[in-house]
Amino acid sequence: MRHFLFPLTMLALCIECRGESAIRLETIPAISGTQRAITIDPRKGIGPDEAAVVAVVMNPSLKAGRDKAGLAAAQLIQAGVLPNPQVTYEKDSVSGGATAGTQDGFSSSVTWEVTSLLPLLPKRAAARANARATNLEIEWDEWQAAVNARLAVYHVAALEEELAQARKADDALRASVETMRKAVDAHEKTVLDLAANESTSEDAYATMLEVDQDLQKQWLELKEAMGLEPHDAVHLKGGILLPSAIAVPDEAALCAAVNARRIDLLGLQQGLVSQDETVRAAVLGAFPKITAGFARNTDTTDVHTQGFTVQVDLPLFDRSQGDIATERATRTQLKDEYSERLFEARHDIAAAIADIRSLNAQIASAEEALPLLEKLVNIAGQSSAQGNADVLGYYEAVSNLLGKRLDLIKLKEQLMEAKTALEIASGRMDFN
Repeated sequence: MRHFLFPLTMLALCIECRGESAIRLETIPAISGTQRAITIDPRKGIGPDEAAVVAVVMNPSLKAGRDKAGLAAAQLIQAGVLPNPQVTYEKDSVSGGATAGTQDGFSSSVTWEVTSLLPLLPKRAAARANARATNLEIEWDEWQAAVNARLAVYHVAALEEELAQARKADDALRASVETMRKAVDAHEKTVLDLAANESTSEDAYATMLEVDQDLQKQWLELKEAMGLEPHDAVHLKGGILLPSAIAVPDEAALCAAVNARRIDLLGLQQGLVSQDETVRAAVLGAFPKITAGFARNTDTTDVHTQGFTVQVDLPLFDRSQGDIATERATRTQLKDEYSERLFEARHDIAAAIADIRSLNAQIASAEEALPLLEKLVNIAGQSSAQGNADVLGYYEAVSNLLGKRLDLIKLKEQLMEAKTALEIASGRMDFN
């Protein structure tokens, strides 16, 4: 039995794998707080949710990114470490001269840099915020991997549907070619009719081969997104449908809440908190270093003294002005990066919503026109069989119908792409 547990913002995953059969996952969305169980059985195929989870768990690039969390944790530990005290001991041995009544002398002292306490709190606060920012950065990578894996599943489903339509058309046209050849041999149809039939059949076959090639490439992209090897056996579960429409969300509400929802923006906010504390630590670090301690001495005449020592740096030249300027410039850079990322997020939301609106209308129009084209093909086929219509017109109508069916699937695929773009831009996955 193997257990995996990764710190996700949107999904807290606990995976239990038994043998080679199924994987059970308990998903806990951090926003809603509700818990949902997902069981992955490779023998039954995978869906969008399963692909998203497997991508988060198995993708090697995410595994490497999680190593950053260990580095941030180490930095947090180091931020709380104070400098060590210094212990000195000196011994003076009598070696000559008027040595009567003398003895060896020694001196000892213990000192510690008192001013190291000044930047301690801001350093620790900066390290804690940096650790949170690092975890959010990792979770943002996981979020994108999950969303992209979901989209890859829909790409495969769309291409499989396209391939099914192309094969259906190819089979029908191949059968019609054989029928047409018999009709030509019986002098019921002309050679021109046969040529039109064969040309349409060849076009349908070429379309099928092109779609099949695209499908094989998309399978490889899905396996890569999930962290699987190219030759790993996997297939989709049944019933994966591409939506015909997606409800358009409130753009103003999404834009207003994006800075509080999108994981990368939350990470940048923590980065700014960390950098503010780093600047504060740099300013406090410019305070003159003060080292204090206690000393005990004995000279060669057996006179004992004890007292304290204080050492103060005079900030005549080095006042940490370079460190302070560097940290302030870094803070300004982070603020500008955050503003730029927020600006881009709002524009990406607007662009995705505009695409969804347009694609909703295009799909509705295509679905409305498709029954009319099917009816036209049926009428043209009947008329052509009775000799009342041009055969070329019939096969042109057949080609147009196949093209429209494939176009409709592509429009639905584009709608899923727009939905995914909106999910990434807004940090939400609850659009339907």
